[in-house]
Amino acid sequence: MKAAGGRSPNLMIPDAEEARIATAVAAIRAGEVVVCPTETFYALAADSRLPGSLEKIFALKGRDAAKTIALIAADAKMAFAIAREVPHSARRLARKFWPGPLTLVMPARHDLPKALIGPDGGVGVRVSPDPIASALARALGAPITATSANLSGAPPAVTLDPIRQAFGGKIKVMLDGGRLPGGAPSTLVACRADGYEILREGAISRGAIAAALADEV
Repeated sequence: MKAAGGRSPNLMIPDAEEARIATAVAAIRAGEVVVCPTETFYALAADSRLPGSLEKIFALKGRDAAKTIALIAADAKMAFAIAREVPHSARRLARKFWPGPLTLVMPARHDLPKALIGPDGGVGVRVSPDPIASALARALGAPITATSANLSGAPPAVTLDPIRQAFGGKIKVMLDGGRLPGGAPSTLVACRADGYEILREGAISRGAIAAALADEV
């Protein structure tokens, strides 16, 4: 048994899972989109660095190309590597809530695909406590996309059944994590040098964010 995150028992990957992870990573490296579980809902995982991968996600979901796509990293080091700068508030929130349902929006590196960068120049990323999502990013050596595995406008999926119905044979590799918890999505916080802004309150409350950054400007 190997640790996906190397820090916590709940991030352990049984040896039997390694073949599934390897198959999924091979598909992602080949430019395919894969379905994987996260700590809340199933997601469409791809390598944003490969030309055409993000376009495949937009086409599958029927999603507006103007909407940005967030990422899941294996750990904080990987997450921070995609940022042009890492504000102090981001480091504090990462220490407090990662792995967990917190997406941090930080100033994006200029070489990232436009589909990852919001109108404010930020890129969103989180470290998921789900062992499969974490293992995928770690094996790939880069963050995976984290958009929900559903058609645009449809509810996010907590099992694979609605995903199979929606996408049929368009997605070859689907990693079954059983029924997922669902609930609120990740909380979205924009972190800047001059402070922070809660863009979406989700699984982590505004109060918890404010308490963690009580002395931030």
